[in-house]
Amino acid sequence: MTVTLPQLETAPQSEHQDPADAPQGATVPEPATGADDRDLAEDPAVDTPELSQDPAVDAPELSDDPAADAPELSEAAAADAPEPSEDAAEPVEAPDTADLDPVVVRDAQDFGVYARTGGWTFALKVARSVRPGGQAAEGTAATKISAKAFAALAGCSPERVMRYYKAWDMAADDGLVPQFEVLVPGADIELPDADVWLSYYTSRNSASSVRGQAISAAAEAEGIRPTKALEVAENPTALRAAILADPGTADAARGALLDRMKEDPALQTEMARAIARTDDLKKAVASEAKAADRIGYVRQIVENGQIRTPAGQTVEAPAELRAEAERHLSLLDELDDSEEAGEWAGEAYDTVKGLVAKAVEEDPALRVQERRTKFYSSLQKATKVFEELTLDEVLEEEIFEDDMLQRLEALQEAISSCISTLRRATTAS
Repeated sequence: MTVTLPQLETAPQSEHQDPADAPQGATVPEPATGADDRDLAEDPAVDTPELSQDPAVDAPELSDDPAADAPELSEAAAADAPEPSEDAAEPVEAPDTADLDPVVVRDAQDFGVYARTGGWTFALKVARSVRPGGQAAEGTAATKISAKAFAALAGCSPERVMRYYKAWDMAADDGLVPQFEVLVPGADIELPDADVWLSYYTSRNSASSVRGQAISAAAEAEGIRPTKALEVAENPTALRAAILADPGTADAARGALLDRMKEDPALQTEMARAIARTDDLKKAVASEAKAADRIGYVRQIVENGQIRTPAGQTVEAPAELRAEAERHLSLLDELDDSEEAGEWAGEAYDTVKGLVAKAVEEDPALRVQERRTKFYSSLQKATKVFEELTLDEVLEEEIFEDDMLQRLEALQEAISSCISTLRRATTAS
């Protein structure tokens, strides 16, 4: 396909049609001779979208600020470009241009070119007219101007012009369009389709940085346009506002942070520190941790078929106990993420814990072993505490008091009584 536009012979061009008189920022494609007079609607490959009655709706608006880094016209066209429809399969007979206002005909033809080629239409104008600083003004580049001068004439920023220039440069490296050296001002060539444009063009200055490249790669992995992700990254205040106002956005942000923390130890530390410094968050984390431990207690009984007694023994779980644990676990697993699990976890834990105590009491051998284990555990704790007493400090620092001696004497009597009781039990058995 070509971007040449038909020369209108039905009426002379009025003064207001002169490109030199066009407002800054407007783009007036040059007419070319030798083209058909047919309307674009005759071409089945062209899907002509319906124009709005309000010109401001269909006409992309250029930035009032030449230095503004606003999204490009090509992005708007690419977003609104319709897919082939049934209307495109049935060509519509073009009206006789002799009966129409030449300005309207020209607008329709310009629109058709832009609908087919998108941003390539403007990129060609940059490629054939711009010679970035540092290049010699010779050969085909003799009449070309700098990106800064071109931007001043266009009423936009040099950065915007260079983004189109770079997009063309990358496409030329891929053999999709001609190199700059073979293009001269006013040259018309066959242009790629509009759907290829966004593969080479980005409207964000940040896309060329290491950070921007990482964001673009992540966006492509998620199946979205890099420009969308870059726009969000460049507006953290807007992102914060969306998270604060919209639960769905907050949920997406939470999921992204959790995924990132798996690979980012520094972020893990920052999040842990922030939680530790916030009382409400600390309480919430402690509550969730307690619920998770209780659910884990029930789950291990179901999965391993064993119970841990209060004294720390691990024994096989009775069938009745295991069935009850399975019932509670199934209820917990059916809870939605938005439902509070703490109350359900507490109920499951208390029920299963009570069944464990009941199982211990109903088994004579297990009951004896359980009490023996508890006694040994208490004895070990008491022994450890007594061994930690440092009598040297009592003597050196003169911290001795009569109450200390009385407590030790009472402890001695309790130990003697305990020993006597155990000896009698041993003799009786």
